[in-house]
Amino acid sequence: MQVLVTHVLGARPNFMKAAPVIRALGEAGVDQMLIHTGQHYDARMSDVFFADLGLPQPNVNLHVGSGAHGKQTAAVIAGVERELMARCPALLVVYGDVNSTLGAALAAAKLHVPVAHVEAGLRSFDNTMPEEISQCLV
Repeated sequence: MQVLVTHVLGARPNFMKAAPVIRALGEAGVDQMLIHTGQHYDARMSDVFFADLGLPQPNVNLHVGSGAHGKQTAAVIAGVERELMARCPALLVVYGDVNSTLGAALAAAKLHVPVAHVEAGLRSFDNTMPEEISQCLV
């Protein structure tokens, strides 16, 4: 039985962190799915990175767009939940500290899907920064 690993990407910093992980898992023969939340959605903020980093095209694009933290995170939760329920992956991999990261991790946790968090940034310990809060919660 093939194991499915699902990756959730939403913003430029995620794309750069995900590229080597996706490449390595692909070389190991792991079945993968890529969900793009659409948090960064225009060609300069998204498409160019997929091409330059050799990332596969997303299987799903949630098109959450921009907006307030709550609205954006809620759209990610709903979209990722739908995809996880439909595909039942063995693992969800999230990257970074953006709203997409938090929303996807929360959806997976509620559905008892194991979550792997890839983060290269340093902790700021500044709780006035939304990214710090997301990083801690994930």
